[in-house]
Amino acid sequence: MSSIASPRRTDAPRSLADWLPAWTPTAVAAALLSALMISFSPFATIDADAVLEGGNIVNQLGYGSLGAISLIAMATYASPRVLSALFGPSMILVLVLMIFSVLNAAHPPSAARAASFTFIGILSVATILSIPRSPDSFSRVLLIAGLAVVGISYVGLVLYPTIAIHTTASNEPEHAGLWRGVFTHKNIAGPIMACFSFCGLYLMRRGSLWGGGLLFLLSMNFMLHTGSKTTAGLVPVAMIVVALPGIFGVRIVTALLFWAAIIGTALGTLGIVFIEPLKHLAAEYFPGMTFTGRVTLWEFAGDMLMKRPWTGYGYESFWMSPLMETIYQPFDREWDIRFMVHGHNGYLDIAVIMGIPTLIVAVWAFLVSPVIDYIRVPMLKENVLLGDLFMMILLFTSLNAFLESFFFRRADPVWLFFVMSVIGLRLVARFPMRPAGGTARMPTPAAAPIRRA
Repeated sequence: MSSIASPRRTDAPRSLADWLPAWTPTAVAAALLSALMISFSPFATIDADAVLEGGNIVNQLGYGSLGAISLIAMATYASPRVLSALFGPSMILVLVLMIFSVLNAAHPPSAARAASFTFIGILSVATILSIPRSPDSFSRVLLIAGLAVVGISYVGLVLYPTIAIHTTASNEPEHAGLWRGVFTHKNIAGPIMACFSFCGLYLMRRGSLWGGGLLFLLSMNFMLHTGSKTTAGLVPVAMIVVALPGIFGVRIVTALLFWAAIIGTALGTLGIVFIEPLKHLAAEYFPGMTFTGRVTLWEFAGDMLMKRPWTGYGYESFWMSPLMETIYQPFDREWDIRFMVHGHNGYLDIAVIMGIPTLIVAVWAFLVSPVIDYIRVPMLKENVLLGDLFMMILLFTSLNAFLESFFFRRADPVWLFFVMSVIGLRLVARFPMRPAGGTARMPTPAAAPIRRA
């Protein structure tokens, strides 16, 4: 979302951008988004996901190339003002604390290798947002990447049905018949299809009824076949909470509803585990509510957190680590924690891995600062529509994180969509955006930011 259209001296040396076609930044951004979503190991199994980026040379070379392409593209096309506005102080602090958690890991070299994929993913998302030259260009990025990811997932149902669809032969036979497409699990496929449905809605609101409508319908249909009831329930909530108040000109209501939803969901999930009055109420009125065994995981993680509340256990040093091999597993525990890849609650996992202080900073960077940016979005049509898109993604993924864990999880596509919403809201709150045919592009480097953090 960066324009390079600025006056130049006739005798100025030509840059790399001058030698390339005008559609190059759109193509690069679309290719980056497609690669991040599809990954370099499409149609992999859940077993492969556990070591997805650890020792796979294809992934190492693939994501390394994405990082190099992102750096070159940003240096060529992104406005310096946009680059300086990508990350706020709280986000930078979170990333610094993440580096500290790598140093605090049980095996720092392995943790550093895993963390490098997380940073490459963030860098690639920042590139996707900063190099398109107008809202029209960014819309084409979403449409091309969305149809590519969704289309390949549908093709997989036909060509690779035993992989693109969960079967009884998998580690979770109870999911047999549920769709997962190019992704390793239905719990990833569902949220990604939900995010692409938001993209389809955004495109329709901009006037792309055919392209946006097709992406919306294909994504929604695929999402429903993943069998994720949580995702199916959150999608309409995110759409209504964000779009409806804006129609009536009371966007502040969206912000209030966002925080109310986050607090309510936190109390209804982690609250019934760690807050005694809520725990007693849940036991009395909802005695069988365990969130499919997640409560057991949260209780265990909470007990372990109290042993290292300040620093946590370090990046990549808790779930699926040697530490778990020494943990006693009671026979009546619903899930075997020794083989869990994460704790099925992103917020609790941040605390367990990086410590409670990092969780506090992350809550501000992820749930407070972006919503403030949303409130500050200028009342220009393109800013409003983009702000709504990013807010839908932010609300949906933030609520989903109470039952799944994707924060800082390497190149997890749900995490990358979440990062896109956080950075995207920061940009649309600071730069005026208009279609390519207007007097200014999105964002215009010659124009002063709307607000600064």
